[in-house]
Amino acid sequence: MATKKLARQLGLIRRKSVAPTNGNVGRSKSKQLFDYLIVIDFESTCWNDGKRHQSQEIIEFPAVLLSTSTGEIESEFHTYIQPQEHPILSEFCMELTGIKQAQVDEGVPLRICLSQFCKWIQKIQQQKKIIFATGISDLSNSEVKLCAFVTWSDWDLGVCLEYECKRKQLLKPVFLNSWIDLRVTYKIFYRRKPKGLSGALQEVGIEFLGREHSGLDDSRNTALLAWKMIRDGCLMKITRSLNKFWGNTPSF
Repeated sequence: MATKKLARQLGLIRRKSVAPTNGNVGRSKSKQLFDYLIVIDFESTCWNDGKRHQSQEIIEFPAVLLSTSTGEIESEFHTYIQPQEHPILSEFCMELTGIKQAQVDEGVPLRICLSQFCKWIQKIQQQKKIIFATGISDLSNSEVKLCAFVTWSDWDLGVCLEYECKRKQLLKPVFLNSWIDLRVTYKIFYRRKPKGLSGALQEVGIEFLGREHSGLDDSRNTALLAWKMIRDGCLMKITRSLNKFWGNTPSF
């Protein structure tokens, strides 16, 4: 299959227009391009002083692996990260996220977290025969399972992690350069603008479980929403890619 054709099918090449929902909402689960979705929702340092801070640092790094065939969360990754540029959390940040100073003090630097995350990725790749959109070379093997990352907005991977890695001169895993923005996917599919993640869940009849602005709880709830959208007939496609070209294998 031609690379461009495959890329278009996976949503890595933007079409000029996006087709609206086909009216089959609630009828049947659509055939998905991806066998698995990994949902990520970072929490970062933040302040309530009215200023736009350019040096937000990730302090909670969660990821949940969702099966698009069963709706089950089959694996999770979670760690707290020790901020280096602003090591003391603001009162606003602790109240918003529920993360305590002691938790980040006992956390690991982002560099170590990324290494641990890549080991988790390698483990689930081996266990479940997963490959990412950046690593597609041959789809003839029926055992291969395609996987994509999912976030609620482009902020997590397109802004927060991207700029922190650049500031700290950290090597960001290439497979984190493409993802599905579930917020924009929701807006297109249901033809309405969601009022945040909690509001989106409420609109489709799902109660938010856990604490809002807890990274792990937000990730789990985003996975619940993704599964609901899949059951309603939404086809999950990559909405954003920072890759200039495709490599043959994922880079860690």
